[in-house]
Amino acid sequence: MWNSSRNPSQLSSKKQQKQEKGGLAESFRLENFIPGLIIGFIFGLLMDLTNPPKNYAKKKKALPGKPQQQSLASNNGDQELKMMENCLWQVLVVRQDLKMGSGKIASQCAHAATGMYSELMQSQRSLLSRWEQRGQPKIVVTCKNQQEMNKLEEAADSIGLPTFVVADAGRTQVSAGSKTVLAIGPGSKASVDSITGKLRLL
Repeated sequence: MWNSSRNPSQLSSKKQQKQEKGGLAESFRLENFIPGLIIGFIFGLLMDLTNPPKNYAKKKKALPGKPQQQSLASNNGDQELKMMENCLWQVLVVRQDLKMGSGKIASQCAHAATGMYSELMQSQRSLLSRWEQRGQPKIVVTCKNQQEMNKLEEAADSIGLPTFVVADAGRTQVSAGSKTVLAIGPGSKASVDSITGKLRLL
């Protein structure tokens, strides 16, 4: 009987404690936690982007004056030019008179590049290895017709450049056996340019 005579202020304080506990439990629900985590991650990322790394600041201080920066840029340009001159190039020559669509041209160029690759695997592995080390650069140009393609192939063969011609199977757009793309090289920029330098880029 004396249990029922509790102080009303004690009862109200216990209710408040239960409500506070319920409020905390509700605030730690997963659906409330994930957005806060995402916002914190984005904020941290923004802070990282606005503050450059220490190494970057040191490198900037180490470079004295504008004249030296300009000379460094010109040296880099010279090095890039030398690398381009020493690079091995491949040129893919596409016939214009066949009026192939862009998708057809892309697939025929892929045939030419992979065909040349497989031939080099069998016959000139050292050349293939050097070309791979230099990034296998390719340029796509156009020629007027089959006669011009034949002349280009003969000229490339005469100076020792590897060549590969794609003869189409004739399933789409062109008749079977049509020579669609000629691959010339890899070879030095000077030697490849001597054959294809005057041709128009695709």
